[in-house]
Amino acid sequence: MINYFQTKDSKLTAIRQYEKNCWISVVAPTEDELKQLLEDFPLAEDYVNYPLDMDEKARIEKDDDAFFVLMRMPHFVGIKEEVPFTTIPLGIILTKDNIISICKEDNVIVEELENGRIKGANPAKKFRFLLQILFKAANKYLTHLREINKIVDGLEDSLQMSMRNKELQELLKYQKILVYYTTALKSNELMLERLQRSGSFSNYSDDAELLEDVIIEFQQAIEMTNISNNILTQMMGAYASIINNNMNIVIKFLTIITITLAIPTLIASLYGMNVPLPGHDNPDMFKYILGLCAGLITIVMIFFYRRGWF
Repeated sequence: MINYFQTKDSKLTAIRQYEKNCWISVVAPTEDELKQLLEDFPLAEDYVNYPLDMDEKARIEKDDDAFFVLMRMPHFVGIKEEVPFTTIPLGIILTKDNIISICKEDNVIVEELENGRIKGANPAKKFRFLLQILFKAANKYLTHLREINKIVDGLEDSLQMSMRNKELQELLKYQKILVYYTTALKSNELMLERLQRSGSFSNYSDDAELLEDVIIEFQQAIEMTNISNNILTQMMGAYASIINNNMNIVIKFLTIITITLAIPTLIASLYGMNVPLPGHDNPDMFKYILGLCAGLITIVMIFFYRRGWF
């Protein structure tokens, strides 16, 4: 889908067709739309195809006709999915007359931009518009990381009394997400450093300051991801031991019960034999046997208790 937006009355507004200094939003494009885009605008074909490759790394490229930026942004797939959070590429092309964004999937950052929830967004100020997208992406990384930490905290409570591998598998899933985020954030950081060295934002002090803010936000996201990943790695090892310990406690309890029940079973087995036994003609012998069983069970339980086995 291809949509056109332009700032009118200080608000980003959808327009019917292309106008100069507008933002062209390309999301999940068809083959026909890609062909039409290349026909309408003098773009390098690679600039259009790079964002459609889900494994593409962040980078910048520049030629006489366009300035191309590829970033990896966070993407929420769905809490019930195998990997709820992931990263996807977003390509941004700055030309002389317009700015074009290309993404293979619908995403919250482009949606918020289209709905006017990013203040001051103006496609006529192309480099600032680019920085606002990058800043929003950095904030979204931080938001996702906070949500991941909350989910992991909830799994911690379940793990304390767990004897299954299900919770550990859930933790492993979120550790995988953090690895994805770490890789994407480091790739974005390298891209931002190149962007800073390019000198494209040195003409306006506000743009240079905003670029600094973007870099700081991404560095904060990287640090937060590393901390969360380290904590999760150590926690998985600790809770694996807790699960084994919980299982050992259950096995120990069942063993104690088995040993305790073996005592009356042994006595009952002996007095169930069809041979003359001491007291077999005593009408009160059944009471004595019950008392003997109770006494032996009490002795065994006291022994286990003093040994600290339960």
